[in-house]
Amino acid sequence: MRPTLRLFCGEDEAIALSLPKKTITFGELTKLLSDAVDSRRTWLRDFADDEVAITPDLYELLTAYNRVRPGA
Repeated sequence: MRPTLRLFCGEDEAIALSLPKKTITFGELTKLLSDAVDSRRTWLRDFADDEVAITPDLYELLTAYNRVRPGA
């Protein structure tokens, strides 16, 4: 059976914005993402352009790390 293609014209985005946010500890997140990267999970690419909300102090730390890491 052929899959049915549907065209969404913006309504889908409005629904996504109204979904409740979920929380996870940073430790849990890094453990799961590290395993996914090491295992070369293809689903990681599906979320490559998604925005992630982080705390201001974590943002400062990550941007500082990005500036000083070797090869940056």
